[in-house]
Amino acid sequence: MSTRYCIVIPNYNHAQVIDDTVSKLQKYALPIILVDDGSDSETQQVLLQVEKDYSNVTLFRREQNGGKGAAVNSGLMLASEMQMTHALQIDADGQHDLNDIEVMLQESHAYPESLISGQPQYDESISKGRYYGRYLTHVWVHIESLSLSLKDSMCGFRVYPVQEYVELASTVTLGKRMDFDIEVMVRLYWKGVNVRFIPTKVHYPENGISHFNLWNDNWLITKMHTKLFFGMLLRSPMLLSRKLSKSS
Repeated sequence: MSTRYCIVIPNYNHAQVIDDTVSKLQKYALPIILVDDGSDSETQQVLLQVEKDYSNVTLFRREQNGGKGAAVNSGLMLASEMQMTHALQIDADGQHDLNDIEVMLQESHAYPESLISGQPQYDESISKGRYYGRYLTHVWVHIESLSLSLKDSMCGFRVYPVQEYVELASTVTLGKRMDFDIEVMVRLYWKGVNVRFIPTKVHYPENGISHFNLWNDNWLITKMHTKLFFGMLLRSPMLLSRKLSKSS
């Protein structure tokens, strides 16, 4: 199977570290799709300069901010148009350990039909509310998948098999904001895509910008889990059969 990899970076008003991030990614010699999700004029200028400075960067601009999920979707769809088979998603705020990219790419090459995801290893920079709040989503995801194999569904550091994603996105409407990462992993798992996890360090920069809206995003995530729960009930015979076949 011939594979073509690229990197997708959604960006909304992250102007401070994006040039440094793109510079560090040059050693992988991969096309980079930089998605501007309706950023302010200052960030737009920074991103335009990044595209000008690096020949492997393609800048895709969304006229209005649609949310992280909408930006990642735009990047993955463009990756498909560029005939990429796999896309590495990383965040633009510098929280991911880029040293783990090589391991993630190796895992993807070994298991090209799988979704490869980071499994965060946090340091003291994470807030207690964020840290413990993730566990509630973990419990719901275990219920929705009828499996303990999905170890973390909120990490935005992952390698997508592009065709499997496009097929999924053509049949369902995925969440467009912070609910995206969770929902797309569960639905790909339902679709039969295996998910493999790579431990990776996550650091929240001291002056980093968070676009998580406590009330709106938690409400969207609550609605998403409700929808996924009832979707699980419909798929429970298939999910249980899949689980039993793996254990036999």
